[in-house]
Order: sequence, then C-alpha cells, then structure tokens
Amino acid sequence: MAAIRDEDEDMDSASDINITPLVDVLMVVLVMFILTATAQVSGIQVNLPKASSTVSLVQPKTKAISINEAGQVFLDAYPVTLPELEDRLRTEKALNPDFPIIVRGDSVVQYQKVVEVLDLLRRLELSQVGLVTGKPQ
Repeated sequence: MAAIRDEDEDMDSASDINITPLVDVLMVVLVMFILTATAQVSGIQVNLPKASSTVSLVQPKTKAISINEAGQVFLDAYPVTLPELEDRLRTEKALNPDFPIIVRGDSVVQYQKVVEVLDLLRRLELSQVGLVTGKPQ
C-alpha cells in the first residue's frame, strides 16, 4: 500500500497549476502595451494631405522631418536648414545606420520643398522613408 500512496502524492503535486509564469508573461505584455500606446512622434503641427489608407510608421527611434505651410523644415520639432538637416542625419546614420524616417509635409507646401528633402535622404542612402498622410473624411 505504501507504493500506491506514493503514486497518489506524485499525481497530486503534478496536477497543481503554477500560474507564476503566466502572471510574468501578462505583466510583460501589459508593460509593452502601455509603452506603445503612449509613444508618439513629436513634431510640428501640419495639415496633412489625405490618402485612402494609412499605415502607422511610428517606431522608437523614428526621426520626423516636418515641412510647414511656409516651407520651413523641422527635424523632430527643431527648425533646421537643409545643410543642417544633412549634417544631423549623417550623425544619426553613423550612430544607427538603419533608422526609419517619416516625412510630414503640409498639404499646401510647394512640392519642390518635399522633393528637396527626399533627394537629400536618397543622397544619404537612407532607405526607410515614409510619407505621412491623414485619414480622409
């Protein structure tokens, strides 16, 4: 009978569910959700042109280049000239060669200004570039 009793004790301990790993995983998921829900790309307020579908391009190290209605260029909410923009992007590329960039151009800005910025990004061989649009109404 002693042998039967040992088997019962082993089965009782094996049937208990340990929820500690489940709680750990849920806490990690909750923290990730909080971090991604509150992440925003800072920048200048611009009136974005509308597109039929949009894709979120926000990533942790994303650089935002904004062009306002007057044609002034901003890098992460700081006004820059095109040569300053080139210098700062070269520095960032030296630190992190594969960082994403989003370009936010006001809908009334001259197309030439946006083309100048895109040409600069092409010369710097930055390939992860996205154009931000608004949702149609």
